[in-house]
Amino acid sequence: MNDVVRQKLESLPTEPGVYLMKDRSGEVIYVGKAVNLRSRVRSYFTRGDERAFVALLDEILDDLEVIVVRTEKEALLLENELIKKHKPRFNVVLRDDKSFICLRLNEKAEWPRLEIVRAAQVQRGESRGGRTFGPFSSASSIRETLRLINRHFGLRTCSDHQLEQCRRRQRPCMQYQIGRCPGPCVQAITPEEYARNVHDVELFLKGKEATVLERLRSRMEEASQRLEFESAARLRDQIRAIERSLEQQRMVSPEDVDRDVVGVYREADRLVIYMLYIRGGRLTGGRTFPFAGQEFPSEELISSFVDLYYGQDTPLPDEVLLPLELEDAEATEAWLSEQRGRRVRVLTPRRGAKAELVEMARKNAETAFHESRRTTQELSAMLERLQSSLGLAKLPRRIECFDISLFQGAAAVGSKVSFLDGAPDKSQYRRYRIKTVTGTDDFAMLYEVLGRRLAQGELPDLFVIDGGKGQLASAAAALRDRAVAADIVGLAKSRTLEGGPSEPVERSAERVFVLGRKDPVVLRQDSPELFLLTRVRDEAHRFAVTYHRLLRGKNALTSAVESIPGVGTIRRRQLLRHFGSLRRLRQASVEDIAQVEGIGEGLARQIHQVLQAHPAPAPKPTGAGSEGP
Repeated sequence: MNDVVRQKLESLPTEPGVYLMKDRSGEVIYVGKAVNLRSRVRSYFTRGDERAFVALLDEILDDLEVIVVRTEKEALLLENELIKKHKPRFNVVLRDDKSFICLRLNEKAEWPRLEIVRAAQVQRGESRGGRTFGPFSSASSIRETLRLINRHFGLRTCSDHQLEQCRRRQRPCMQYQIGRCPGPCVQAITPEEYARNVHDVELFLKGKEATVLERLRSRMEEASQRLEFESAARLRDQIRAIERSLEQQRMVSPEDVDRDVVGVYREADRLVIYMLYIRGGRLTGGRTFPFAGQEFPSEELISSFVDLYYGQDTPLPDEVLLPLELEDAEATEAWLSEQRGRRVRVLTPRRGAKAELVEMARKNAETAFHESRRTTQELSAMLERLQSSLGLAKLPRRIECFDISLFQGAAAVGSKVSFLDGAPDKSQYRRYRIKTVTGTDDFAMLYEVLGRRLAQGELPDLFVIDGGKGQLASAAAALRDRAVAADIVGLAKSRTLEGGPSEPVERSAERVFVLGRKDPVVLRQDSPELFLLTRVRDEAHRFAVTYHRLLRGKNALTSAVESIPGVGTIRRRQLLRHFGSLRRLRQASVEDIAQVEGIGEGLARQIHQVLQAHPAPAPKPTGAGSEGP
């Protein structure tokens, strides 16, 4: 401990606040909150403290900063903001992702429908009168729920824009014809009956399945008495579908209470936090949060996790059950209650049913911890095999792959995708518009794209090029001309082998071309190593083609509309902003086009006539290196 830190420890205030620990470079390595700053911070340096992180602090801590606030609640909020800002390596840091998925029912719409929304949209949806249900633990679980509701509860699935278009048609859409939509656009269902369906959906999503089943059985009997056997059969199928979904859920509490249950499993500086979601007494799913490099006490880490987790517009339950008591539990409870608009209880149960739920969450955390360790070991072994097979200088933890997409020499683009430890790192994806090459010289295009990438900073462990010897040589030239030494390979897709007319069609193996080797490396075709490389290559191709289509759509819109008198750059931009694509603009009616600012009915009619005569978009573009040499 240096003199600066020692002096600051002597003069620490006793008020609530936040403290920031910094290393020699001035980087914030830990942010914490305290009811009493002097007591909390000094506790890290008391004699006889054998916790592992204390010795670490003596070695790396170079400065200490404190911020005094008025209340525990203010300290909680400030800590949350500072962790998000600095992302200290010894704090649990949640990514600002979109993973909290909910269903929203817009009750104020004329014909309400369910839509999937993300966490950041929840508050905005509620402000527009929507009712939000969730969160759901995964995309698959929300899709299954939505599939059940769409099939058996009779709500529309089309967007508001599609609904307006359907109202101008003489025949209902295909969804109505196959029995997946009640057809409100053609008044095939009365508003009263539709409202009853909406109420059933609300009850189902609230977990009141027994009430829903009772209502449906009553309606089925009424339909049967009226000799409406088709309606009775549909209601029977709906009842059976709900009963099957209930069999898949586990009742963990007789109480009609929403709970989030936190479980923790830790070994040294690695830990997993597992969140169980209980809605209406039923276990609806769970989610894993793994962390590494966490040296500080579990109580502090859980406290920071709770603050960050519920600081992302996450739907709040009635109760949050924790495995360890928080020093600032009352402040956390008050903050969550204020966010929700009614009370949220933060509890640490010691016995009984709630303690059993916490233990269930802990067991899930332990399982996830060991599964993650096993997966990490398998990944490391796979990367080592790939390094050995290709003769790479480094273990290929970060892989970048490049692809070129063009069609008839037009709108040529390049893409770069990045994988870290076998998973996509989309923050490092990049798209390139080709600037210096015309025509169809994809070798020169690769040279340009690699040259621009090499000027952008830290290099990956392995460059992968979509293509064979020619593409690899062009990319290697870009590295050589810039005096960059890095591993680079080309991955060529399998190709059809020549054979007689009566012989079965055969395809070659996927081939990896390595600099300095005459023959390509043929990895075992069902190996994890090849699967990783082909996944990276296919993702680069997808990313390039998506960008290519976007540019072609914009170019097609411009070429189709720019010949119309009275439509200049500003109006073309307004049309694109309003409809989003040429396809949607072509599908629009004269009335739809006339709604665009600055375009009257006469000009809208001209635009509509030109677009109806305009040819459809060109076929799907292909990647430059699709077949290899």
